[in-house]
Amino acid sequence: MIIKNEIPILEYDDSSKEVIAPDHDWTKGKLPEKCLFAFLGNVVHEYAKTHGAELVETLVTVSNDIKIYVIHEEQEDICLVQSPIGAAPAAQVLDTLIACGCKKVIAVGSCGVLADLPENAFIVPTKALRAEGTSYHYLPASRYIGLDAEPVEVIEKIFKKHNLPFVTCTTWSTDGFFRETEDMVKYRLEEGCSVVEMECAALAACSKKRGAKFGQFLFTADSLANVHDYDTRAWGIESHEKAMLLGFDILREYNC
Repeated sequence: MIIKNEIPILEYDDSSKEVIAPDHDWTKGKLPEKCLFAFLGNVVHEYAKTHGAELVETLVTVSNDIKIYVIHEEQEDICLVQSPIGAAPAAQVLDTLIACGCKKVIAVGSCGVLADLPENAFIVPTKALRAEGTSYHYLPASRYIGLDAEPVEVIEKIFKKHNLPFVTCTTWSTDGFFRETEDMVKYRLEEGCSVVEMECAALAACSKKRGAKFGQFLFTADSLANVHDYDTRAWGIESHEKAMLLGFDILREYNC
């Protein structure tokens, strides 16, 4: 049944069959249960090359090809994918991965800070404000979406194991990178959001819809804390490799 609304983005079909299934053109079988979904640029491909990863599939799109790697470890296999930026393309890729076997997903990437936080600090979102559009196609409308407790607990456990300081937070997921206005930044900060990124709410919604468990950790990059003096800083580049290794540690420990 379609839940109708004057605003199209708030309309939701909760039951009828999808015309295109997320695994409609998959040819090579099932993927590992665990997946590291990384927004880390070339670090992903360099890691795959130096660690003997198997390239098991390539998702071909008109803009770029998404390489799907499997890391063969002694205890288990782990899927590794460099995600495209933005809620819609990221969720489309994740939807395919889940349909093909990935049921425990950890995402990692950078975020902008709204509060006064240093660069390269680690953040663990426990819920996301749904200010992007993609999540509304996967779940009925709500202001926030909570992340699954189990992966969040494992993320926190690994950070503590490595004596890495971190904070939990509410993240603001937005589609409008250039529409983070001065007043909107202040408003989001007032309602409890301390960081901003572009995918978390959509990935959490896709995972809940498809029956996968999803967690994410972030590292701080640019700063919007001073709305009159935007600071790109160094885009958190220093954290890319560290975040990759942490992601694998988290997935190795994620056995619940």
